[in-house]
Amino acid sequence: MIGVLHTDGDYAEWAFPADPTAVRRARAAVRGQLADWDLEELGDVTTLLVSELVTNSLRHASGPIGVRLCRPRGSDGALLVEVSDPLPDPPRARAAAPDDEGGRGLQLVAGVSRSWGTRPGDARTGGKTVWFELALPG
Repeated sequence: MIGVLHTDGDYAEWAFPADPTAVRRARAAVRGQLADWDLEELGDVTTLLVSELVTNSLRHASGPIGVRLCRPRGSDGALLVEVSDPLPDPPRARAAAPDDEGGRGLQLVAGVSRSWGTRPGDARTGGKTVWFELALPG
């Protein structure tokens, strides 16, 4: 079951169970929210990057996965996207060989986003958050 934590105003957030449906559900929730905010132009790239980060969380963490979108307030802002999980260890980018099936997710996030990073979770929940910003279209 998806836990819809908040979808009004300037941010939206959801909690997904750590199961294989989390990636599909996160993509659908993000795409729907971007449409509600008239930011459909960011839909493909945002859902791609969210898919990568949620997949990383599924591979390495065993608890719920949080996804949060923060809508920019002005035309010069950026869309902030955060993916959280209970594992405290930050992700590590690695150099994938040409025939590797994985290892490119963080490279993709770094290459497409305006900026990105990680931070520890709050004292209550622990874990970590991986975030990225996307420039607004135009």
